[in-house]
Amino acid sequence: MEPHRALVIEDAADVRLLLCKLLQKSGFEVWEAATGQRGLDRVDEVEPDLITLDLTLPDLDGIEVCRRLRTMTTAYIVVLTARLEETDRLVGLEVGADDYVTKPFSVLEFRARVAAMFRRPRTAATPEGRMPKTLQFGELAIDEESREVRLSGRLVDLTKIEFELLAILASNPRRVWERETLTRLVWRTEWPGNDHVIDVHIANLRRKLGDDARSGRWIRTVHGVGYRLGG
Repeated sequence: MEPHRALVIEDAADVRLLLCKLLQKSGFEVWEAATGQRGLDRVDEVEPDLITLDLTLPDLDGIEVCRRLRTMTTAYIVVLTARLEETDRLVGLEVGADDYVTKPFSVLEFRARVAAMFRRPRTAATPEGRMPKTLQFGELAIDEESREVRLSGRLVDLTKIEFELLAILASNPRRVWERETLTRLVWRTEWPGNDHVIDVHIANLRRKLGDDARSGRWIRTVHGVGYRLGG
C-alpha cells in the first residue's frame, strides 16, 4: 500500500518544519507550501490525502483557501489557527474543513487527531457477491459502498465528515445519538472534542439536504441530548 500524502500550507517556517516532521514520522509523504496560492497550485501535483492549512497566510485569507481547496480535492483538511475567535474556527468548518487545531498545539494531540481521521475506512466493505448496501428513507438514498447520497435522484455533495454523520444516524434511525458518541465514532478517538464541531457539521449537512433545525425533516435535534434521523 502506498503511503498517504500530505500537503502542509503554512507560512511560518518553524511551524511548517515541525508539521512536516510530525507527518513524516507518522508515515506520510509530505509536500509543503508557504503561501495559499502555492498550496492551491500544488494540489493537482500532490493529490493529497491530508492538507494542514494555516488560516493566517501572507497572500490569501485562509478561509478562502479552504473554500477553494474543497472544490478541488476530497482530502481531509485540518485548519490550524492562532485566532482566538471561535467564529473563525466555525467558519473554517463551514467551508469544508474536517477539523481544527489551535496554535500553540500539542504534538501528541495533533498526531492523535490526524490518526483518528484515517482509522475510519473511507468505503464500507461489501462481501463478494452481495449487492451494495443502500439505505433508503423516502426520497433520501444513502449508498454506503460508493459513499454517495441522493435526494430525489439528485447527487448531494457531502464532505467525508458529513457523510459519516449521516450514515451513522441512518444506521439506527430511531436512536438518539449523543454528540460525544458521534465524535467518538466519526473521529475514532476518545478526545471529547467540542459540541460546536458536531453542530457545525450537522448544520452544513442540513443545508445541503434542504433541511433546517425547525422542521427536522431529515435530521432532528433532541434538545439536551443530540441528534437522530428524521423523515
